[in-house]
Amino acid sequence: MKAIVYSQHGLPPEDSRSLHEIELPQPRPGPRDLLVGIRAISVNPVDTKVRTNAPTQAPRVLGWDAVGIVEAIGERVSLFKPGDRVFYAGSIDRPGANAEYHLVDERIAAHAPTTLNDAQAAALPLTSITAWELLFDRLGIAEGGGDGDTLLIIGAAGGVGSILTQLARQLTRLTVIGTASRSQSQEWVKELGAHRVIDHNRPLAPQLQEIGIPQIQYVASLTHTSTYYPQLIEILAPQGKLALIDDPASLDAVPLKRKAISLHWELMFTRSTFQTPDMIRQHDLLERIANLIDAGTLRTTVSEHFGAITAENLRRAHGLIESHQARGKIVLEGF
Repeated sequence: MKAIVYSQHGLPPEDSRSLHEIELPQPRPGPRDLLVGIRAISVNPVDTKVRTNAPTQAPRVLGWDAVGIVEAIGERVSLFKPGDRVFYAGSIDRPGANAEYHLVDERIAAHAPTTLNDAQAAALPLTSITAWELLFDRLGIAEGGGDGDTLLIIGAAGGVGSILTQLARQLTRLTVIGTASRSQSQEWVKELGAHRVIDHNRPLAPQLQEIGIPQIQYVASLTHTSTYYPQLIEILAPQGKLALIDDPASLDAVPLKRKAISLHWELMFTRSTFQTPDMIRQHDLLERIANLIDAGTLRTTVSEHFGAITAENLRRAHGLIESHQARGKIVLEGF
């Protein structure tokens, strides 16, 4: 089967060696695996981080967002059958989905939304799981709850921010404030449902004062947390909650003590990496996302379709993500 891999970490995306196509054997499903024929994928910052920072002894397949058709199933699979159309984000400690065929544990896959095409659906799994777990599991906000409280989303125009904004607006009663710096990104965040949008390139506290919200109960910091950290501590209310998904070189938790601010990390790969007893919750929440999409409550977050799944197009997608100019999700479709 065709697969797009990296063999040497740290190469820039404009280097043709950074991602290249090879032939690999078609994998065989384990007891709880689905063998999926890949139809569409999307690209996430984690792809670029692994390609840049993770040495590999053998060609490594990236890609943690996929839509495809179940071709075969393992002997213990009970949730799917051959022919089902599925979407999922996969596991970071297994080969990725940038290949013609891919294995995924049934407990982290779901039936794809019926109202979306393959490319539109491929934009959703990783960011939806991340946003859902951050909002409801890490920050502990109840569906239908949050009345009178405010959620600030740093980097609301990105992949996770684009779905988190929708979830918070549609499934809670929080006041949702997103940050974005470019006018195009600000309009995008407004379209997704944010009550207000402020510029993260300007001091945050004065902008919040201007709109009559001097303190924030919940912050979802999705990018450049170390840059905004002192400001976030300033604007968080006493006993507020800060959740983050990015990778600061270090983070000093001591300044949080005075306000009794709690710190929460979200990593959607934790359940699959550690095979946690509640791993199947990712199947359940993706099924819920699909239902919300089909009901018209949520929308896809595709912003760019880069064409077929080729090494050249994947390198272009990695380059755009590394430029920090990406809005929503970049998708590729078909081999």
